Amino acid sequence: MFELLLAFIFSAITAATPLLFAAMGGLFSERSGVINIALEGLMLAGAFTAAVVTFQTGNPFLGLLCGIGAGAFSALIFAVAVIKFEADQVVAGMSINFLMLGLPALISGVIYDSTGSTPQIDQAHKLPQLVNGLSIVSLLALVLVPVAWYVLYKTPFGLRLRSVGENPEAADAAGVSVTRLRYSAVIISGMLAAIGGAFLSTGQSSLFTRGMSAGRGYIALAALILAKWRPIPVLFACLFFGFTEALTIQIQGASWAKIGDEPIPIQFIEMIPYVLTIIVLAGFIGLSRAPKALGKPYSKES
Repeated sequence: MFELLLAFIFSAITAATPLLFAAMGGLFSERSGVINIALEGLMLAGAFTAAVVTFQTGNPFLGLLCGIGAGAFSALIFAVAVIKFEADQVVAGMSINFLMLGLPALISGVIYDSTGSTPQIDQAHKLPQLVNGLSIVSLLALVLVPVAWYVLYKTPFGLRLRSVGENPEAADAAGVSVTRLRYSAVIISGMLAAIGGAFLSTGQSSLFTRGMSAGRGYIALAALILAKWRPIPVLFACLFFGFTEALTIQIQGASWAKIGDEPIPIQFIEMIPYVLTIIVLAGFIGLSRAPKALGKPYSKES
């Protein structure tokens, strides 16, 4: 019984890992005042690039680094649109998401003659696992939380970042470069979200499939709102959603998961994390206080 419980906990941590990286990335971006609804697309950019590079080179760490680079580049495009050109942040973010739904399929079709998925990565070339299938990346995700807390609350960079998200005019008057900090925060966001995506394709799975993030970027945003944009609560929110995902996997194989004599359709079981996301947002969104300048473009002339 204890072994089953331990396996379930490790499964939940594994499921929470990509959510945690994406949510922590969103934390940096939104603390600076930039709504990053593009987390879904940034995860896909990292997942596809990491899978392709890992398959071609047999080196998962090189794949991870290239995935981070793809996430940073995609985030830079988003940052230029919303910071330099002051595009609507939600619209620009959704544009990145739609782009990353189609672009990997196009590139994969050209390279591998398959738009649905990339070729299978050899099991020996996946990101290494430690205990009970728990990846080293999952441990890095847990370490990331106290590091992010320290950076946000105990360093000059974190103080400036939070001040830019709360009152950019005052931060600018104090000599802080609002534009530079927002660019930095969005790029950090892209890099972290891409790590979550790379873990999906080269850690949890062994290939990239079209749309494999499956809404995790949006769930990460929900976790961020639930946690009121604070690092430690973000961890618990992501673990909560990770537990729900692990629970759906357990229910799918359970003999008691039936309605009468018929098994519960798998589609209903897979809906559980998303239904819980809606319920959580409906119940907690009014209680969360977002950074005051969130979603508001800033320029010295404004």
